[in-house]
Amino acid sequence: MILPTKGLSEERALIVIGAEVLRILDRPMSVSTAWDKLQRARTNGYVESIRYDWFVLALDLLFSIGALTLDRGRLKKAKP
Repeated sequence: MILPTKGLSEERALIVIGAEVLRILDRPMSVSTAWDKLQRARTNGYVESIRYDWFVLALDLLFSIGALTLDRGRLKKAKP
């Protein structure tokens, strides 16, 4: 689920989705804005759309590894 396997394509692996989330977070934004931006980015890149629960799992992964923070209700990249 976190990494791609025979049964899970790269586009659906949580680590890849998490990387896409970090790429679109050019500024702090709400969860719903990040979701919309990710959906548009995946559509423009002709990548298979994901469900919202996979997006939330990717956010959980990013929070757990310290790559993402929540500041006043906004998602924000963690400072290195």
